[in-house]
Amino acid sequence: MYRCGWASKENQERVLALWLEKTAFEEIIGQAVFSTFTAGNYESADVWKQELSTKNVRLQWDPDHSPYGGKLTRRALQLGLKNSTLEQFGKRQLVRIEDITDFVLQQKLHVANRQLEQLLVPQERVYHVADTTLAQKVGITALAS
Repeated sequence: MYRCGWASKENQERVLALWLEKTAFEEIIGQAVFSTFTAGNYESADVWKQELSTKNVRLQWDPDHSPYGGKLTRRALQLGLKNSTLEQFGKRQLVRIEDITDFVLQQKLHVANRQLEQLLVPQERVYHVADTTLAQKVGITALAS
C-alpha cells in the first residue's frame, strides 16, 4: 500500500488485490530474469543480456517499507510481466480480482493520524518454494535466511 502512496500516486489511484494459485506464481518466477546483472546469478553478463532479451518476466528485489515509508531490512519482490506471459496471467492464471481502493484509503487515514494500532494490513508469512533450484535462482533462499 505504501508503494502506491496509499492509492494517491499519479496513475496508481486504484489498488487491486490479485489471487492466483501458488503453482501459477512459481511458473511465473521460473521464467524470471533479474532486471539488473549481478555476478553470481548468471554465468556472465552476456548470458544475462541474452536472457533479458528473450524472457517475458523481470524480477527485482527492493527494500520493503514501513507504513511511514522507512526502509526495512526485508526485501519486496517486484515482477514485471510482458507479452505472452502477461496475457496468460490475465486470461488463465488469475483466480480473483478485487478492487480494494476504498479499504486502502481508509488505512491511509490511520497512517496520517499516527494510529498504527488501527491499521489493517495483510498477514504476511515467509514464502517457501519447494523447488530449491527455483528458490536459489530467484534469490529466495538467500533472502529468507
